[in-house]
Amino acid sequence: MRLFVFGTGYSSKAFVEAIRDQFEWIGGTTRSPEKAEGLRDLGVDPFVFDGRSKGDGIAEALRSATHVLVSIAPDDTGDPVLTHHGEDIAAAGAQWTGYLSTVGVYGNHDGAWVDEETPCKPVSRRSVQRVAAEQAWLEFASANDLPVQIFRLSGIYGPGRNIFEKFRAGTARRLVKPGQVFNRIHVGDIAGVLSTALERPSTRIFNVTDDEPAPPQDVVTFAADLLGVTPPEEIPFETADLSPMARSFYGENKRVSNRRVKDELGYSFRFPDYRTALKSLLETV
Repeated sequence: MRLFVFGTGYSSKAFVEAIRDQFEWIGGTTRSPEKAEGLRDLGVDPFVFDGRSKGDGIAEALRSATHVLVSIAPDDTGDPVLTHHGEDIAAAGAQWTGYLSTVGVYGNHDGAWVDEETPCKPVSRRSVQRVAAEQAWLEFASANDLPVQIFRLSGIYGPGRNIFEKFRAGTARRLVKPGQVFNRIHVGDIAGVLSTALERPSTRIFNVTDDEPAPPQDVVTFAADLLGVTPPEEIPFETADLSPMARSFYGENKRVSNRRVKDELGYSFRFPDYRTALKSLLETV
């Protein structure tokens, strides 16, 4: 089997590390030649793709790709992979294509539970773009009779990207907005779900998220307890100094169900809640 990855970043690198031994060859894109060596160190043949035009050598590589993972955000012009290499993927007839999206497509549901059948009502511009990209991939799947699985990810964390890093940097904050909850997902479980899903090709949408949507301040307090330090003072959301993007995240309040991943893929989460994950992360640093 041969895997091609568009956008070899934090989540897709974890996936590559998890399934490397299953593939005889893996190729992946980066936006700049300077990052190419880092992909080689991971065992990935690098290709440069900036999303504005076809990448050199990518069409040729896709001809023999049996599996394709797309981890590149869309923009106002659409999905850059479909725009520039959709025909190449279709011509190759890949056995499996995975597209990494976001639970942001659901928008705000005032804390109610949502699942894959819940209508999307995106709020932010980036989420509107994601909904359009998802629809384009589903239409691509139908038009070419190829399986495309869409994975809606919640807030991603893991080694090198977690609340402990913020404590060490002195930037941890305990922001409080009454009633606000977020789901999260450990990068190890993203890799695990993708590894399980590629063995069951289908055109399907899956929420990839933990079991427990929780108030963000609870995560900070729990991390402080693990570190044996005093939690930061609570900051009311209304008076907090936040960037427009950070503030927009708090405008989307929902509880995201992962039941389909468990029932249809039979996946058991290694890190079903933030407490399990943070304890594990602290032990590995």
